[in-house]
Amino acid sequence: MAIHKEYEILDRISDAFFAVDNEWNITYFNHEAERLLNKIKSEVLHKYLWDAFPEAINQEVYRQYHKAVNEQVPVFFEMYWPPRNMWYNVRAFPSMNGLSVFFQNITEQKDLATKREEHYKSLFHNNPDAVFSFDLEGNYLSVNPAMEQLMGYTEAEFTNMNWNPLVIEDEVEKVNSYFRKAATGETQHYETKVAHKDGSIKHVKVTNMPIIVQGQIVGVYGTARDVTIEKETEKLLLESEKLTAVGQLAASIAHEIRNPLTSVKGFLQLMKQSTGESNETYLTILSDEVSRIELITGELLVLAKPQAQDFQVADVGKIMKDVIALISSQALMYSVDIQYKFGELPKLKCIKNQLKQAFINILKNAIEAMPNGGNIHITVNHENDRIVAIIQDEGVGIPEEILSKIGSPFYTTKEKGTGLGMMTTVKIVQTHHGTFEITNTSNKGTSIKITLPTNLEAVEDLIL
Repeated sequence: MAIHKEYEILDRISDAFFAVDNEWNITYFNHEAERLLNKIKSEVLHKYLWDAFPEAINQEVYRQYHKAVNEQVPVFFEMYWPPRNMWYNVRAFPSMNGLSVFFQNITEQKDLATKREEHYKSLFHNNPDAVFSFDLEGNYLSVNPAMEQLMGYTEAEFTNMNWNPLVIEDEVEKVNSYFRKAATGETQHYETKVAHKDGSIKHVKVTNMPIIVQGQIVGVYGTARDVTIEKETEKLLLESEKLTAVGQLAASIAHEIRNPLTSVKGFLQLMKQSTGESNETYLTILSDEVSRIELITGELLVLAKPQAQDFQVADVGKIMKDVIALISSQALMYSVDIQYKFGELPKLKCIKNQLKQAFINILKNAIEAMPNGGNIHITVNHENDRIVAIIQDEGVGIPEEILSKIGSPFYTTKEKGTGLGMMTTVKIVQTHHGTFEITNTSNKGTSIKITLPTNLEAVEDLIL
């Protein structure tokens, strides 16, 4: 009676089920097995399994069942059954009396999985960007056709390579850092340079992300886009902008120098035609005009020639005090009193002589802006990892419409100025990754605010 109840339960379960004895004779075949295998129970019951299903001989199912029986271990596998065009999920459990087999129809799930896999393969193979994967040692596991085209190697060649030799030597350490971060679970975005199989260098934008399987990082997935043409275009645009700037500067130089040269030429002609005391006046004017040419060319040399990068730790407060001492005689001549107040200042990594030149230029301008005397107020403080220097004068101020043009070459409010001094000052501040602001004060005069970051490690890679 118990056996009949057991069979009744096996007939009602959703899994297909059959059993065989030690001689491979079918001892039980439930209703779901009839449906999935399209066999009538009476036709197969007590029949030799491999006679009932001869098409299974030498297939995976044959090997798995014999493994279960011979080794007395359960087996679990998926199989495709051609007669029914179906996929089954199979679980077989051996015993001393034979083998019990449970199986389910997973054709629909397999179809969905196949479609997802095909979608993935399509995304992988047809992606216009290079797509690739690595193991945790950086060895290529797979590449798509775009990667083959980008680098010139075939997929077979890639799968026997590591990424390291493909990155140019100067970039290897940087790329290795990004790769290791991706291998620990942190997605990375960066640009680098790689060597094509033909030896040419390509600029690429890369994304690396971890490959996670069952909660474990097993590799690194990557995409790369060729930006070589973009980089070359950027370089050409930059060169074009430089040439345009040089052209504009050259035109300004020609204009500024032509005026005193015209005077020199005119007075030389007058001196040839005349004699007497008038020559003394002409010589004075000629001397002034030649001095102006010297001033223009001298400031241009300071601005244009490459400067040695000598970043050293210095005291900005002391630099400012030295400048005040240096400029004090000129301030006295103009009846200008320089007042200053410094807070507690940290040491700053800077190019000392350049900062001194910048402060001299600013103070000279402030003094000359007060021909009738006045006060210059200087404060230097440390705020939020930046040194902030504010220099205020009590001069005539600068009209708002030309305030934004201060710092342009040959743009000046002074009758004999060139504008190059302030341009040099702005450039020095920019070299130190600082900011330069010039505004009119609420009462009168002008205020210049300079900020300099106290962490200048990155600045040392720049040139003036």
